[in-house]
Amino acid sequence: MLLSTDVWVAALIRRAELGGGFAVVARKGDPRAGAVIVKVMNRSDNTARLYAEATRGDGERVWMRPAASEDEPDLDRYLERAVRIDPDLWIVEIEDKQGRHFLTEPVEQG
Repeated sequence: MLLSTDVWVAALIRRAELGGGFAVVARKGDPRAGAVIVKVMNRSDNTARLYAEATRGDGERVWMRPAASEDEPDLDRYLERAVRIDPDLWIVEIEDKQGRHFLTEPVEQG
């Protein structure tokens, strides 16, 4: 059984806080089944990254980077387009001095 989105997001925020990061819900989507994009801001080098959930060909749920840019304005434009396409989308923003995402699920490199 999968967790509802609101419970999963609350757990991610708690992990970030326990790890020394700062996390907030920048946009709430559907509380039960909304997709999530995580925006991570690394304040030590002023870069940002996005992580979005995806399903691999073998059915495993993983996280991937939907946009290669590390420039925050570029990523914000990506998020604006994503919200227009999916109004149920959640956006979680994490600030961390080391740029950690605090995701426990597999993260695809690339």
